[in-house]
Amino acid sequence: MSDRPQRTNTYTADPVNDRYRECLFEWLAAHAPLWNQITYRRRQQYFDEDGDIWDAEYTDLYDQYAPILGKATCQQLARKNAEAWRSHFELLSLYRDGSNQLVTEKPSPPGYWGTREDGYELHGLVRNDLYTFDWNEQRSVLDFGVGDVLEDRYGFDYNERLTLEVRGDPQWRGDDSRLELIYDEHTDQLRVQHPVRIHPVNLRQQRADAFTHTLDSENTTQSAAIDVGANNTLAVVTEDGDTAVYHARPEFKRFQKQSERIATLHSELPDEQHTSKQIQRVYETRSRQRTHSRDAAVKHAAEWLLERNVDTVYVGELTNVLSTHWCADVNEKTHAFWSHRQLVERIHLTLGDVGITVTETGESESSSECPECRSDSVTRDGDSFRCDACDLEAHADVVGAWNMLQSEVGPMARPAALSAERGRDASTGGAYWQWDDHGWIPAGDGEQSCSLDQPSISKPASSQPG
Repeated sequence: MSDRPQRTNTYTADPVNDRYRECLFEWLAAHAPLWNQITYRRRQQYFDEDGDIWDAEYTDLYDQYAPILGKATCQQLARKNAEAWRSHFELLSLYRDGSNQLVTEKPSPPGYWGTREDGYELHGLVRNDLYTFDWNEQRSVLDFGVGDVLEDRYGFDYNERLTLEVRGDPQWRGDDSRLELIYDEHTDQLRVQHPVRIHPVNLRQQRADAFTHTLDSENTTQSAAIDVGANNTLAVVTEDGDTAVYHARPEFKRFQKQSERIATLHSELPDEQHTSKQIQRVYETRSRQRTHSRDAAVKHAAEWLLERNVDTVYVGELTNVLSTHWCADVNEKTHAFWSHRQLVERIHLTLGDVGITVTETGESESSSECPECRSDSVTRDGDSFRCDACDLEAHADVVGAWNMLQSEVGPMARPAALSAERGRDASTGGAYWQWDDHGWIPAGDGEQSCSLDQPSISKPASSQPG
């Protein structure tokens, strides 16, 4: 079961009455102290020269917390804590690997969920067989059990369970996994993370069902190339000359501002403190926003490719590019924000699910040669590309994709919308997309080339535990 792919549905929820609300918050508040004490004992072993974190004993803590949380929840919390430590050691291994380019800062060991003085994170867990969803068009609910002490304190009847009203619908269907509830005090919102394990065949079908278009095997198919650039998430060119560019600069600027905010918050911490609840929230927000826009771009591009009956896509492999053209700004875009390997894996996954074959090919020098006259006498400045030999002006990332595609399928006609700017060489044959925090929409006037006739497809902390 554990090797089946897992996907997560996300909902918001509220207790159905004030009694359940008080019970919920007392139940949530008991998680962090137990997490902190397990973490403290493992950190003591971690920083002991002869220690082994897996030798740390913690089951005696269950006697204190099980009456509130329930023993099953105590066990789930310990299991999640162990998962956090395993993840830490995996990152540490990558950091110590000299050939690795993904983890460049030494990872910190798992930290605490707040402190008694500053307040605890309200974060709860429910084992997969101890909760139930009741889906209804008018009112969907989630219910689960709590510890005996809380049942008595809040006057629960026999077999009564804590009940929440749920907003949202499950996107993924499969076998339930451990449920997580996270309360955000700033928005006064309870978020429910509902993971499900899906059979690989069903996962692919569920993904494919989310698309409007499908490949038409009876009509002529074509190939396309995707340039995954540092300034634009994706630049796509098809054999027929259609182009699409997904603009990433605004998202990267927001990512940088959040990174600067994290650095400022770190500088304000006491010497003995390494993180805070506020820092963790900014980290989580930054990652969630980055991943959302990036994954949505890949899905949008997949729909765009299906509409053009593309069955084969070539995507740039950047190993040589990174070693040849490294600089601090590109490194931040590539590894932290843009996360090239994760992006390419998402392309493989999403396009593969709808029947498009993805092949990685060398991208080195793809934007350093004119795709029309093959001259290497070119000038590139940001998105702009100019050939000094034939005066071709183009979007640099479109040139990269154009060169990549020609290297695989042979010479092809100039793409219809080639330029980085409207009014020079742009036409309705190409689209320039921008992110509006919800979906990828055509860029407006004054931005890059866009096509208005193509619809948008939106669908650690103190050294002692608290």
